[in-house]
Order: sequence, then structure tokens, then C-alpha cells
Amino acid sequence: MTQYHSSTDRVQAWTEASVLHIRFNNPERHNALSVDMWQAIPPLLKQAESDDAIRLVVFSGAGEKAFVSGADISQFEDMRAAREAVTQYEKLAEEALMGIYRCSKPTLACIQGWCIGGGVNVAISCDIRLAADNSVFAIPAAKLGLGYRYSALKNLVHLVGVGAAKDLFFTGRRIDAAEAKALGLVTRVCPVDALPGLLAEYTSTLQSNAPLTIRAGKRIIEEILKDPADIDRALCQQLIRDCFESDDYAEGRRAFMDKRKPTFSGR
Repeated sequence: MTQYHSSTDRVQAWTEASVLHIRFNNPERHNALSVDMWQAIPPLLKQAESDDAIRLVVFSGAGEKAFVSGADISQFEDMRAAREAVTQYEKLAEEALMGIYRCSKPTLACIQGWCIGGGVNVAISCDIRLAADNSVFAIPAAKLGLGYRYSALKNLVHLVGVGAAKDLFFTGRRIDAAEAKALGLVTRVCPVDALPGLLAEYTSTLQSNAPLTIRAGKRIIEEILKDPADIDRALCQQLIRDCFESDDYAEGRRAFMDKRKPTFSGR
């Protein structure tokens, strides 16, 4: 198995079977995102992209109090006070978030406790969001005077709709896991002590399902979200053909006829 090494101790990375775990590790600041944490994400995702053994990337937060509590505001004076610093900070965050969003492998946010600002951005960049029922969500940009990037608002609108996105963004109010689930901000909610089991359910399922089919589905959904005139329909058709022509499709048919669980190779 390929070894994964983070560029900072504030981001931990390890593998379990075919799952890459990336954990935000800044618990003294409730996993607030510092510059080095943003910088650590793209290289890990790039490595996962080229690693055929990895079928899922899971993001989580160290400790029990927070997934990510926002940006590390102790760096604001240094990183956001000057125009050039603002540009650099936003570039790092955008690169990390778009890396998560565009990752061809499925991505999952496992959320417990605070999920605020940049934490919400990380979560909504992922494909799936699981949350403990003690989770709290907010986008407090309007309370801080921050500009908010297009890509983050686009992801939010796609998930919860225009009305709910405006409500959350304009007010900056905090919502609990139940309301987040009702809005579509998270996929599943469970009691805190059941979160490891729910995560295991997803990791087991996504590791055993056909990776080419999942990858094709993720890429086609990305096309669906584009303006109709920009959709690459030829690409969508090719992705479908690739699945039907794969060894995995043959294995899936054989397993169905043999009444057994298929073993997919990703080829």
C-alpha cells in the first residue's frame, strides 16, 4: 500500500484497506483551518488520484468537539490584512476545496461537533456528508465582513437551494444537525456513538461497489450541474461505454448469475 505523508502535523493522513483518511488536527483551535492545513490537502488528493488501491477519501476532525470550526482567525492580520495576502490565502483555500470537489474518487465528510465557515465549505465540496446529532453548522461570513468565493456559494445553492442558501448566508445563523439534514446540507444524521458504525457502513459499501461505475456517475453528475449548452454529452456517453466494456461489468454479470458478491478490480 502506498504511504501517505502530510506536509504538516495539523493534517493527518493514513489508509485503512482502500480508504484514505484525511483528518484535520488542530484541536486546540477546534480544528480551525490554518494556511499549512489548506496547503496539505492538494498533494494528498493528487497522490490518491494516481493510487488505484484507493476507492474513497474520508475527511474528519480530530477530537470530539469539531469537524472544522472555520478559518484560523489568528492568521487574519498576517494573511488577510494586505491585498496580496488575501489573494494568496484565497488561492490556497480554493485550490484545496476544488481539489476535493473535482477528485475522481468519492469523498466523504464525517462530521462531529462544530462545522463552521470553512468547515461547511470542506463538507459541501465532498460527495457525501455524515453527521453526528451534536453537530452545529453556520456560515458566519456576514458577521466577519468576508467576501465569499463563487465556488462555495455555488456548491451551497446546489445542495440546499437558493432560498435556504440566502437564509444561511445572510443571517450567519447556526443550525443543528436535524435542520441541516432537512435542508439537504448533510446526507445522514445519527447519534454520536453511532457515527463510527455509520461511517463503517459507507466505507464498506463504497470499497466493494464498482469503482468505474462510481467514477463515471460522479463525472456525469458534474456535467449535469453545468449549463445545458456546456454539457459534454460525448464524454458522458464514453464514460458509460467504458463501464459496459470493463472487466468489472463482466464480473458483475457473473456474480449475479452465480448468486455471489462480486469482486471488482477497477478495470
